[in-house]
Amino acid sequence: MKTVEANGVQFACLEAGAATAPLVLLVHGFPDTAHTWDRALPALADAGFRAVAPFTRGYHPTSIPADGDYGTETLGKDLLALIEGLGAKHAVVVGHDWGANAAYAAAAMAPERVKLLVTFAIPHPRSIKPSPKLLWLMRHFVTLRRRGAAARMLRDELAYVDVLVRRWSPGWQDMPASETEPVKQAFAEPGCLDAALGYYRALERKLPPALRQQILVPTVAFAGETDIIAPRAYERARHCFSGSYEVVQVPGGHFMHREHPDHVIPELVRVIREHAAA
Repeated sequence: MKTVEANGVQFACLEAGAATAPLVLLVHGFPDTAHTWDRALPALADAGFRAVAPFTRGYHPTSIPADGDYGTETLGKDLLALIEGLGAKHAVVVGHDWGANAAYAAAAMAPERVKLLVTFAIPHPRSIKPSPKLLWLMRHFVTLRRRGAAARMLRDELAYVDVLVRRWSPGWQDMPASETEPVKQAFAEPGCLDAALGYYRALERKLPPALRQQILVPTVAFAGETDIIAPRAYERARHCFSGSYEVVQVPGGHFMHREHPDHVIPELVRVIREHAAA
């Protein structure tokens, strides 16, 4: 664990690998923490990279921003500032869920800082077309924005965390109870859950400018075969990318890298190594 000051926030980070090695920044989503990458960190370090996984703004033990800003472009600026704060000129940026949203924004705003963009479980937001089925599957976007959502989740001993993980990864029948313990422990810290829900409250009907731009950097999107967002949605997103774009379909749902780490993590390492050698 180390702490890095970036964009006005004190970020706690998990790190593996030599400080002089090429930087890979791994960004978690919701409901999750940097511990979601605990299998990827040593694998990337063994492959010759410096792997750093920050707890994103508001997620304990990272500080809660005083201004309460959780907008998409701010999240993207966090990643760019972290690259600089970690002493690198550029990095491979890997994002899952909300981390993918932030990674898309970072790559659009400063393509020179992102050597390769790798996203998990979220196609480019500009490509997503609402439908009755999708709105039902994404109903948590309404639930989590409501006043008092944090208090209700805490009263229920954070059982909703498990509900969401099982809903988004429906094939993960043998998910151990320990899987969600790190995020539950984080959300139990004062203010952390309300900060995490601030990401949802910050969403606006219109996409921010960064998500309306073309992605110029090479991009690889990981799509889970049983995710609530089908792999074909990633193929429909090709028009959002001017650089190279690859879709890697893997077993599992939204949390594919946790469900099937023995398959997905080697694929992630392969993708990064191939692009690093290019």
